[in-house]
Amino acid sequence: MRGQAQVLVNTPEIELWPGGLLRARSNCDARYLARARHVLRRKRDGRYLAAALPEGLQPLVPRLMREPGIRAALDVLTPRPARARPGIERVPVLPLRRLEARLERLGIDSGAYAERTALGLVAEPAWLAFAGFDRFRRPLWLHVDAARAWQRLRDAALRDGIVLEAISGYRSHDYQLGIFERKLALGQEVQQILTVNAAPGYSEHHSGHALDIGTPGEPPAEPSFERTAAFDWLGRHAGAHGLAMSYPRDNPHGIVYEPWHWRFDRQQHVDLRD
Repeated sequence: MRGQAQVLVNTPEIELWPGGLLRARSNCDARYLARARHVLRRKRDGRYLAAALPEGLQPLVPRLMREPGIRAALDVLTPRPARARPGIERVPVLPLRRLEARLERLGIDSGAYAERTALGLVAEPAWLAFAGFDRFRRPLWLHVDAARAWQRLRDAALRDGIVLEAISGYRSHDYQLGIFERKLALGQEVQQILTVNAAPGYSEHHSGHALDIGTPGEPPAEPSFERTAAFDWLGRHAGAHGLAMSYPRDNPHGIVYEPWHWRFDRQQHVDLRD
């Protein structure tokens, strides 16, 4: 990583990835990604927009300056030492103003949905910490507090002979919207999807505090995870690291039982340490 902090800088429509973590999708991309200090990536579909090279910005799409959100992304491209040192400052969050139109597109009444599920809107953090790689060798991004808790939890499990794998961590509002769009294209109804996936803007994954956990030999995000030694270990030890299962059976949010989904709670962690 050439000495730079492994931090994902987040803007409403574009992510700024540190160089060296993204896979090239073409020979042209490979030339630039290999030398990039940062890569600007569209959140909606993952398209690479530009590479920040030592000699300047290299566009990877035509008409880069017409890209929605590009000016906000370029405004934060200049390194800010305080932003690049996780834990030094309180992590700010992005505005929620774009969510209402997205929910309307899905036919979801945000007020009625919030009342029915007892879920609140979840803002995205303005930056996230690199927490290693998930099962699929994708970079795992989490809120800095959750990243530290996950690393401690994973190491403690390994000392007890238990291997924990991250299945997924932070997801943007755009990513969650994409889940709905893909399932709708497969013929599912919105209400059916909502029993498995929170509405865009309401998922704990948006905060960077939640992650899905698995173990080798076990399929990802399946109820059968509860029968593994890893799940048993989590039930006995996760709380000491500030993590708790978000959606047990018969949870008040109407979300199906998810033994793989755990969330870091800073207050719980502080209480347990005091």
